[in-house]
Amino acid sequence: MSNTEDIVRDNAKLQAIINWLTDKKAENIRVYDVQSKADYTDVIVVCEGSADVHNKAIANYLVDMAKENKLNVLSKEGIDYGQWILIDIGDTIVHIFLPQTREYYKIDELFTKVKNRIPGEDLI
Repeated sequence: MSNTEDIVRDNAKLQAIINWLTDKKAENIRVYDVQSKADYTDVIVVCEGSADVHNKAIANYLVDMAKENKLNVLSKEGIDYGQWILIDIGDTIVHIFLPQTREYYKIDELFTKVKNRIPGEDLI
């Protein structure tokens, strides 16, 4: 079993978030464990939708389900545009992208670097 599967299995909140993303047909879901690697969160989830309207639907559903389940949504950015949406649920941050935006920013490469970094090391 991979480290990512272990993280999801051992974290009920993360399992719920992944299920909610899957409910709305989010695709290409990746989980990055950055605990002890980043000061601002423990887990980063990256996914994508097929269009800006799809991304907005994913994001709104995620926010609604988080609130319904008494999870504290600290911030949400980009929902109005739908190309890159960030939802901060404390120790978990969810990024929802259009595929071309995700590729343009090479976000998976960035979070892989964060996941593998030595604390105090520059990423550039």
